[in-house]
Amino acid sequence: MKAAKLAFSLICLAILAGNIFTMSRWSEARGVYDDICYLRQAHLFQRFGAGGLDTNAIRDDDRYFEGRMKEIAFAEWRDPIRWPCHNPMPSGKVVMQYPPGTGFLLALFPEGHQVVPLYIAASLIVCGLALLGIFLARTPLSISAAGVFGALAIYLMINPAKASYSVAPTMALCAVTGFLTALWLSRDKRSVLLIALIGLLLGVSVTFRLPNALLAAGYFLFLGIPFLWTRSLATFVRGFAFGAGVLVGMAPTLSAQAINAGSALATTYGSADVVAPAFDLAVFGQYLRDMQFVLIVLAIGATLLLLRSGESHVRQAALVVAGNLVVNLGFFMSHPIFTPYYVVPIAMLSLWTLSFAPLLRPAAVHEAAPAGSEPASLEALPR
Repeated sequence: MKAAKLAFSLICLAILAGNIFTMSRWSEARGVYDDICYLRQAHLFQRFGAGGLDTNAIRDDDRYFEGRMKEIAFAEWRDPIRWPCHNPMPSGKVVMQYPPGTGFLLALFPEGHQVVPLYIAASLIVCGLALLGIFLARTPLSISAAGVFGALAIYLMINPAKASYSVAPTMALCAVTGFLTALWLSRDKRSVLLIALIGLLLGVSVTFRLPNALLAAGYFLFLGIPFLWTRSLATFVRGFAFGAGVLVGMAPTLSAQAINAGSALATTYGSADVVAPAFDLAVFGQYLRDMQFVLIVLAIGATLLLLRSGESHVRQAALVVAGNLVVNLGFFMSHPIFTPYYVVPIAMLSLWTLSFAPLLRPAAVHEAAPAGSEPASLEALPR
């Protein structure tokens, strides 16, 4: 089994090396509207610090965005009302529609060299979690599953993650959150701090993409339904800690909406993006022909398989994922707009959770394992 682990680890590292080589050749001047707008976010943070949350078009007094528009021959570069990714607010401001997280991360790197370091950092996190899954696997089947999934997860950091700068950090957070979810469910005593951290990370993910707020749906169902049934203090505390974590993580997004849209609960997106759900066969057909459909099938199949597990923490992980899949797929399948990455976050969060759940065994099970058996959880690792 050590040879298999080494082989899959080398495959993952080889894919990572190939990704880094490919990423190092990327240009930040693709001419894509979303790219330019995220880079404007980063520019505002680098100029104004926390004041970069204010994306009012009048703050382009250094002509940064206008220059970017000229570079791609955008005809109406003088008129902020016509700028891509910007929308007029009732206050009269013309502001950027995106939440601030992606621009903030890009701002951590020097201008002109921002995208490649962001993608490499996110890929390193994903690869690290993939290698951890391979290390924790205990049987030939689990080693193969962890290795194949890890290789797939690393590959996806190129395609479809390249489609939007917001996808790369989202993918990294989904990997970390999936691992922590499985870890939390594998503990005999469910840590309040750990579930609060999971909530915090899911809240932070909203600063990259607003629809990431739906990633917390399955957790709220998993924590909320038992409380309504039992009304126990322990269940309430766990749910409150999770909700508080989500709220704290969303604070930058709520602040940005208050500054730009006039209210923390008001959206900066235009009417084209804020539409009532309506199932459209054309949109559904696009998902059927896309790589996302494969990820959805894998997530649903793994969920149904693990719901039949004899280990309660594995079944509970599958329940969290099931609730999340129902809410998220229900939303995106009834959303009239298709992109090649809309359901990637929920699919990857689901698959990371389900891949780690069988690998992290409760302490009581570990103590009962035969002497000399391979370490089955993080508690068994050398300290």
